[in-house]
This record gives sequence, C-alpha cells and structure tokens, in this order.
Amino acid sequence: MEAIIMLLQKVLPVFLVLVLGVLCREKALLTRDGINALKRVAVDIALPAVMFNAFATAEYSLKSVCVPLTMFVVCCGALFLGFVLCKRLKIDGRLSPYIAAGFEAGMLGYALFAILFPGEKISAFAMVDLGQVLFVFTVYKIMLAGKSNAGEALKEALSAPTVWAIALGLLFGATGLYHALKPSGISNVLDALTDFVSAPTSVLILLAIGYDLDPSGIEWRKIGKLIGLRLGVSAALLCVVLLVDRLLLGQMMHTGALLLMFVLPPPYVLPVFADVEAERADVSSALSALTFVSIVLFAVLAVVM
Repeated sequence: MEAIIMLLQKVLPVFLVLVLGVLCREKALLTRDGINALKRVAVDIALPAVMFNAFATAEYSLKSVCVPLTMFVVCCGALFLGFVLCKRLKIDGRLSPYIAAGFEAGMLGYALFAILFPGEKISAFAMVDLGQVLFVFTVYKIMLAGKSNAGEALKEALSAPTVWAIALGLLFGATGLYHALKPSGISNVLDALTDFVSAPTSVLILLAIGYDLDPSGIEWRKIGKLIGLRLGVSAALLCVVLLVDRLLLGQMMHTGALLLMFVLPPPYVLPVFADVEAERADVSSALSALTFVSIVLFAVLAVVM
C-alpha cells in the first residue's frame, strides 16, 4: 500500500496538470496567446531560477567536467546517426535527422525530475543537462539555421535567459563563491529567492504541455518512422552512456537523471526551422507523439525507480 501511495505522489500530479491543460484548451479557459504567455513566464523567469540554483549548488571537480563532455559527444553522435539512418531508411525531410538528437530538458526534464526525485538536488540533473544544452545552442541550432543564419542562431542563444542563468550559476558554483557566501547567510537568501521564483515551474510547464497535447490529432502511422528513429537512437545511446559512466567515469552520473534525459522528446524549437509547411506539421506531430510517449515512460520510471 505504501508503494502505491508513493507512486501516486509522483505520477498523479503530472497527469492531473496535463488533464487540466487539456481542459483549458477544450473549454476555452485559456487562449493560445494566454498559454504562450505562461510558457514565456516558465521559460524566461521560473526556469532560469531553477537553473541558477542547480548550477550554483552543484559539486565541481576536474573529473566532473567529463559528465557534460560525455553528453555533448553523445548528442553529436545522435545527430550523426540521425543523418545516417534517415538516408538508409529513406526517411524524407530536411528536419528528420534532427529528431534523433537533443532533449527537451528545459520545458519538460526539470519539471519531471523534481517530481520523480523530490529529495534529490536538481543539480544532479543539471550536470547531465549541461552538455546537451551546449550542443543544442551551438551545433544543433547552427546546423538547423544554415550558414546564412548561423550568426542569428548564436545571437539568439546569447540572449536566452536560461543561458545567462546557467553561466551565472556556473560562476557561483565552479569558483566556490556560493559556498564562500554561506557563513554570511547570503547563500540562504539566494536559495530563498530562487525557490520562491521557481516554485510554479512544474505546474506552468505541464499545463502548457497539456494544452498542446492532443493524441487524437496525431497521425501515428504517418510519423511512425520518425518516432521509431528517435526511440531507437535514444535507447542505443543510453546503453552507451551507462557503460561509459560505469566503466570510465566511476558512476559519476545520476542514473535516474540519465534515464529521464533519454526518454525526453527532442527540442520543441525544431518545427520553427521548417522550410515547408507540410514538414512543419509532420515534425510538430512527431514532437507531440514523442511527448506523449515520454510521459508514459516517465510513469514507468516512477514505478521502477
């Protein structure tokens, strides 16, 4: 009975807020502009507070650099496999290979980690996320934008509040400034501020995802190859990372954070780079389907973790 209660504590809040998001769409309780505003609040205000605190409170060492470096290399490998497999499997579309790479940690990962591991520091997930963040804001977006728009992609990355929050968190954490400020109580003040601002992050993000989630509108057969590509590449590379972490890194990575990362969908920004409306629709449907799959896999993780 206790195990069931613990499972409900992790899974029920996620599904409840997702259902509320769906009801907000179907009952017109929120407009599209309203939900976009909630996303901006979550991504540009609440989430940066989460990331600053996560990276400021993380433990750093020369060896810990291997964690984001490993994830960066793995993400590059995923993109390479995406191009190879799309060619071999004859999957059309300029954006199809990009389905295989990157993870939507910002809009989904942090919210789910906080629910799945309420007693764990969010920095455990943040250190795994750092490598893929660097990948998404450099290799991923630059290749998506093309040579002519590479400068704009970099400019956009440098103007993102989440990037500045990560940089500031790294400054406070890696230099030891955060721990040095503890005796004066300033670190506690920073914790109180970030906890207060980041408190609604999970609800806002899951509500927005629920609003966009409509499984009945997904053409599962049409985008089946894209879903199979994503799940196959993610499963294979998860096995590689777990082996590398066990054999070479001495299990430095948080296993739960790794498992959660690899069940997440690709970055939600992907459809923005579509040149053809039909491809934009297919990629958006694939992202919706993979988000639905991610939520189901999250429920599975909640059972086994």
